[in-house]
Amino acid sequence: MTCRSCEILLERSLRKVPGVRAVNVHHRRGEAVIFSHGAVSDDALRNAVEQAGEQYRVGAARPAPWFSQETRTYVSFMSGLVIVGILVLGWMISGAHVPSLVRDGAVSPTISLFVGLTAGFSTCMALIGGIVLAASARFAQDHATLTRWQKFQPHLAFNAGRLIGFTILGGALGLFGSALRLSDNVIGLLTVAVGIVMVLLGIKITGISPRIAQFSPTLPRFLQWRGSETERAPLVGAASSGALSFFLPCGFTLAMQLAAISSGSIVTGALLMGAFALGTTPGLLGLGGLTAAARGAFAKVFFATAGIAVLGLGLYNMQAGWTVVSFLEPPAGRIVTDATGAVETIRMEENDYGYSPTQFTVSQGATVQWVISAKNPYSCASFIRAPRLGIAQKLNQGANTITFVADAAGEIPFSCSMGMYRGRITVLPKTS
Repeated sequence: MTCRSCEILLERSLRKVPGVRAVNVHHRRGEAVIFSHGAVSDDALRNAVEQAGEQYRVGAARPAPWFSQETRTYVSFMSGLVIVGILVLGWMISGAHVPSLVRDGAVSPTISLFVGLTAGFSTCMALIGGIVLAASARFAQDHATLTRWQKFQPHLAFNAGRLIGFTILGGALGLFGSALRLSDNVIGLLTVAVGIVMVLLGIKITGISPRIAQFSPTLPRFLQWRGSETERAPLVGAASSGALSFFLPCGFTLAMQLAAISSGSIVTGALLMGAFALGTTPGLLGLGGLTAAARGAFAKVFFATAGIAVLGLGLYNMQAGWTVVSFLEPPAGRIVTDATGAVETIRMEENDYGYSPTQFTVSQGATVQWVISAKNPYSCASFIRAPRLGIAQKLNQGANTITFVADAAGEIPFSCSMGMYRGRITVLPKTS
């Protein structure tokens, strides 16, 4: 057995055997626990297992192989790899990006809604969209016998939970301020953990390594679909996941969270975050709808493509999350309020494409004025982090000046909140 769908098929088949009262099948352990009203024929049970599918047999459990032994798995994998490669190459050649729909004016629920629309089709897809794609693709694989509508229900629950959760937590931000915000190190480690989960799910979806797929995360059985005639969706688990996505570090989300904090109002904070979550809904629902609609021969290639995309996004998020973790790196400088002595100035622009330029050189011991001209206050790059300088701040439209002393020679990396847009400041050692 390889997935939850195997459990459902076998439970249904075994339940039809005379005398069987209940069945619990566990695909990871390779066993079926059968409760009966009396003696049950072993032959009848064996026949029920074989009738559930030609791949099922009764016998001693064997460990899953490290690599799939099915040729079609590798054919689908290579097809998916080609498709992902073409999409990535096309994106790079075109220089495409999704610009923010708003640029000026105070943050209002209307602006927050448009920021959400932008986020739902751009950089948030690397994290939130990647998680949705991973979970929905695996869910559709494990429950291939369900209708499209049944497969789509958890996506509605996820987005409903996201909308309700963002509204409630946004109100709490407006009321309690920054007390609900996570530290940079926690956010970085959380992103790394999410990346690891995505990698495992990506391997599971592609089917390349059945052994590794056994370690991929899954919902508790009480939140999963039931193997009965009246199956129901894990709507509570899906809605809870949507609400908890509030704490995942998308730059757009952080910008709106800071706006909610600065509002100082429970009502305004709730409206801002609720409108933002509503704006992200079309993109996330569209992604979930694709996985729910995949069927037949197309489904194999689609899931292989989705698995490769999830695997790549997982590795990307692991690396990106690590860039904002600072407790392993010694401080490279200190922020000061006044520039004294020799001052070196570096200038950078923040826009829809990230940062420009991204490479700077300063002298060790110099007082540096880092002038950042923010063109788009609601882009993913509008929240900048430089862990070795202790910097984690929202950029306001116009000129933002950060003054610091470059104490140690070496590299000072900086990035947006997700680690997607990056750069570095090289501190040259003093010459004797």
